[in-house]
Amino acid sequence: MRVLYLSQSVGWVHETVRRPPDGLSSSEIALQDMARDSGAFTVELTQDARELTADRLNDIDILVFSTTGALPIDRETWAAIVAWIESGRGGFVGIHSAGDTALDFEGGEEAYTAFLGGRFDGHPWNQGTPIRLSNLEPSHPLAAMWPNGTDYAEEIYQYVGFDPERVRVLQALDMSAGPLRRPYPVPVTWVRQVGRGRLFYTNLGHTPSTWADPRFRDQIVRGIRWTGHRLDAPASPNQAIQDAAAITAFLSAEGLDAPASGSIPAGVPDDIRGLQALHPEKHEGDASAWDAARARIRGALTK
Repeated sequence: MRVLYLSQSVGWVHETVRRPPDGLSSSEIALQDMARDSGAFTVELTQDARELTADRLNDIDILVFSTTGALPIDRETWAAIVAWIESGRGGFVGIHSAGDTALDFEGGEEAYTAFLGGRFDGHPWNQGTPIRLSNLEPSHPLAAMWPNGTDYAEEIYQYVGFDPERVRVLQALDMSAGPLRRPYPVPVTWVRQVGRGRLFYTNLGHTPSTWADPRFRDQIVRGIRWTGHRLDAPASPNQAIQDAAAITAFLSAEGLDAPASGSIPAGVPDDIRGLQALHPEKHEGDASAWDAARARIRGALTK
C-alpha cells in the first residue's frame, strides 16, 4: 500500500510535525519506521496540502493527516478526495490534530467536520495530564493493543459536531481516574465507514513519546491496514455502547452508584453529552445552566 502523510500546520505547530532545518519531523521519522518494520506500506511525506490533487490520488492508497488549521485544499479537490474514499479506492487515517483541521473554502470547516466525525472543542486535558483510557471494544483489532484502564499522559481533545450514530467509538476517557474528571463522555478513537471506504481517527499522538510508544505504532499500522482493506474489523456505529459509556462517565465524575434497577430513562445519554456545551468555562464562569442540568440528570438516574 502507498501512504501519503500530510503534516502541514496552518497555525499552531505541534512538536511532532516540526521539522528541524536539516531533516524530518519526529512523526515523519516514526511513520517511516512503521512502514519499514511492518512491511505493510510505503510512505511519502509532505507538508503542503497543495500537492493533494485529483491526479495524485491515482498514485496512493491511504491519506494520513496530522494537520492543523484551514488547509489550502479547494472545494473541487476535497470533493475528489471524498469521492476517492467513498469509492473504496482510498482510505483516511487522522491523527491527533487532524481533529483541529479545516479546509480553506466557504463551508470547508463544516464539510471536514462532517467527514471526520467531530471538531476540536478545546483540550481541558493539557499535555502531560494523567488520564486513563477506557477501551470500549477490547477485542477490536484497532484497539486491542490498549488494555482497558491504561494509565497514560496525553493532550486530549473534546469535540463538537460529534454524532454517536455515525461512528464506532473504540476508546474514550475513563472519568473514574485522573486529576480532571468531567461528567460527560469524551471519545478518543473511532472508526467509520465512508461509502465503500474507511476512516480511522485517534486523538492520541500529541507528543513524540506517544509516537515512540509500541502500542501507538501498532495501532497506526493497523489503522492503515484496515483503511486499506488489508484487515477486517467492524465499523458500524456502536451507540448502545457509547450510551452506556456516557452513563458511566457521569456516575464516575459525580461519585454516584449505578442505578439499582439498571434501567436508564430514554434521552439521558444525550442529556449527559449535552453537558459539555454547558460547562462554566464556556459561559464566562456562569454555572447556573451546568448545575441545573447535572441536577436533572442526577434525579433521573437516582429515582
